[in-house]
Amino acid sequence: MSETIAALLKEGRHFPPPEEFVAQANVSDPSVYDRANRDPVGFWSEWANRLDWFEPWQNALEWEPPYAKWFTGGKLNACYNCVDRHVLNGKGDRVALIWEGEPGEVVSWTYAELQAKVCQIANALKQIGVKKGEIVCLYMPMVPEIVAAMLACARIGAPHSVVFAGFSADSLRDRINDAKAVAVLTADGGWRRGKVLPLKQVVDEALAETPSVRNVIVLERLGEEHLTVEYKEGRDLRWSEIVDRQPTECPCEPMDSEDLLFTLYTSGST
Repeated sequence: MSETIAALLKEGRHFPPPEEFVAQANVSDPSVYDRANRDPVGFWSEWANRLDWFEPWQNALEWEPPYAKWFTGGKLNACYNCVDRHVLNGKGDRVALIWEGEPGEVVSWTYAELQAKVCQIANALKQIGVKKGEIVCLYMPMVPEIVAAMLACARIGAPHSVVFAGFSADSLRDRINDAKAVAVLTADGGWRRGKVLPLKQVVDEALAETPSVRNVIVLERLGEEHLTVEYKEGRDLRWSEIVDRQPTECPCEPMDSEDLLFTLYTSGST
């Protein structure tokens, strides 16, 4: 090993954040690190108690190296903790999401509005037969609906797999097949630096070799004035027809603490 490589394997420099950044941190007490090192199980149990659980856990940690299981026996739902509990605690009218996209639209959703949209997507997924444990692929542009879609999957216990909307049909196909995704949520297209991305076209190419996919739900992001897409009968559904007409209530599925929430594939360079 050369001296240069050996030197790069060691890093002793420190890069402290600016004081004004530290001042606005949610956790600013340095002793938090000491407590975490001294009693990691007790420390994380304390933080876990800040979540809402449908059923309490029996063991905070089951550790059989190299395998670990956290909060075994406990049941909760990530969507409930991200959205519902804030609505139930009287914060439904507070802003949960602000989005600005191309070519300049601005969308603001309160927690109550986000909850309603999440429930509509969750009900749509249930209508097309998505069940607990089945994976849903999200190949969407940077729009607020993708946030609602991730939460909707968590709500019904269906792990989601986000695939970057800049990936090719081959990359999308490989990720769908590896996950055995049963449904794809996408858009007709998207904007990226002023250019139109034909997302539905990419999905169509990928699905030529993805036998596990039963349905595709397409968000009309651009509309026919910008992009014409094809819909395969019996497989493809318009967002406006399957999602927007759904009721705005959907119960949360109680999930085991170790249940899969999502899969996220590396691009190979990250």
